[in-house]
Amino acid sequence: MMILAMLIFGTIGIFVRYIPLPSSVIAVGRGIIGTAFLFLFIKGKGIPISWPDIRQNLLLLCLSGAALCGNWTFLFEAYRYTSIATATLCYYMAPIIVILVSPIFLKEKLTARKFLCVLTALAGMVLVSGIGQEGGSANMTGVFFGLCAACCYACIVIFNKKIKPMAAYDKTIVQLGLGALLLMPYVLLTENVTALDASPFSLAMFLVVGVVHTGFAYVFYFGSMQSLKAQTIALFSYLDPIFAILLSAVVLGEPLGMTSIIGAVLVLGSTLVSELKA
Repeated sequence: MMILAMLIFGTIGIFVRYIPLPSSVIAVGRGIIGTAFLFLFIKGKGIPISWPDIRQNLLLLCLSGAALCGNWTFLFEAYRYTSIATATLCYYMAPIIVILVSPIFLKEKLTARKFLCVLTALAGMVLVSGIGQEGGSANMTGVFFGLCAACCYACIVIFNKKIKPMAAYDKTIVQLGLGALLLMPYVLLTENVTALDASPFSLAMFLVVGVVHTGFAYVFYFGSMQSLKAQTIALFSYLDPIFAILLSAVVLGEPLGMTSIIGAVLVLGSTLVSELKA
């Protein structure tokens, strides 16, 4: 089920490409649909919600929920300006950002091994971004949004580390719901929601992103977590960008050049090494 979850996560960029709606609108919709799906799922399974756990973590849940919807908005925007592969690799700089700020926010030591991983990932990021290459203004905009998504995800990681123990479903449902709620005023202020227009096909893609890429994917992910070790889960998580890169090449015709392939290996390899125990 973990592999299936990673495959689903890895295809989200392809589906978002076919949704002609603002990124923030897609993020809010994904949050609302995902919240409703997971809530109905745990109710159907008879899994209780621990309201005391939610109350004692409410502030951090609000912050992480806002970061989650910000993360989606920036990532979806990155897909519009650059290839899915480049956006995904920028997004996977999040563990490196966590390493850089962990001495401040998590009181974790920046070891020589982790510092080497940071330098390697940064070198890979330069290769992936195509700095100095022809026609790179739109691509660099996509890289910028991808890195913003990575910063938001790094915030989620830090907030989650500070959240007191609570059930995974409870945490995710509240984060999705609060994130959508907090992002909604921004959408209402910046977008003319009543004038938004999408074809039946685009609306179908929108529902797939909410139901499949959020609802089912999280159910598969959480369902397999209990039988896997944390380090195994970390290894499986790298199937997501691999699937995204391969599928974007096959479905959308976005193959990586040799320079970008080397950069991808450096980025994903260094982030993987940084997460594995010595």
